[in-house]
Amino acid sequence: MLRRICFILQEETRRRLAEEAEPLLEELSENLVQVEGLAQPLLETVYTDAEESLQCLTKIVQNVEAKEQTLYITDETGYYVALREAGCYVLPYLHDGNRAVSFPGAVYAIEQLEEMEYKSFDMAYRRLAGLPWEILRTRRCIIRETTVEDVAAFYRIYAQASITEYMENLFEDPEEEIAYTKDYIKQVYGFYGYGMWTVLEKKSGQIIGRAGVSWREGFDLPELGFVIGVPWQRQGYAFEVCSAILDYAKEELAMDRVQALVMEGNRKSAALCEKLGFAERGGRAQLDGEIYVKWVKNL
Repeated sequence: MLRRICFILQEETRRRLAEEAEPLLEELSENLVQVEGLAQPLLETVYTDAEESLQCLTKIVQNVEAKEQTLYITDETGYYVALREAGCYVLPYLHDGNRAVSFPGAVYAIEQLEEMEYKSFDMAYRRLAGLPWEILRTRRCIIRETTVEDVAAFYRIYAQASITEYMENLFEDPEEEIAYTKDYIKQVYGFYGYGMWTVLEKKSGQIIGRAGVSWREGFDLPELGFVIGVPWQRQGYAFEVCSAILDYAKEELAMDRVQALVMEGNRKSAALCEKLGFAERGGRAQLDGEIYVKWVKNL
């Protein structure tokens, strides 16, 4: 969990942000996040020798008790590299004075820091730390990104014959499914920021299914996908979860239309699509030898 943000910035940049970031600092404080390096420099001594400065920074990092709960933000490439090498979670801060500077290995960066909010920092921290994003909550469920640890629960859900009657099964070898999940987390969540997610029941904490929106190759609309385990079917979970995801797709992902592909004969999923406001459009599609009906909803 993110509990500390440390800024290591050029003095001019630090002073400017310290004046502009008061609302952000208040929000971070409300979320129990400690902030260092804005009101005064994190490095009290300014060394003329870059190597001495990096050595000082390394000592500071080594003395941090909860390094795994700390996010560093810097606009200096030397500090960025040193922090990464020390195993810290670090983001480059880009501004007019350093846009020509390279931050090797950086996947994410921050601009216009004063316009950011706690949620943005937490999401960036979670990406760096390999922790799942919580996407949303419904009355009875939590929807979050999938983790490798979820795979065992997926196999229990998919073991019911009725689950795979109308949808593709998991890999026969769990190790292949784990490898696929790792790639999915890195490539899909890391690139799009959304995809198929894990659904948990709030009351029990159990994984009860999967749902989300993703892109299928060869189609021009994002696709709603869902599966709820047999013990939790006929209780309204699928409608509750999918309704919330469609709202999220509209409000947070700026999607205006979503499709659902339902295998011919799958009356339960077709009925759910109709209840969610989808309509049969676009005819049929053949995938892996099976015929699917294309349902589309305007958000």
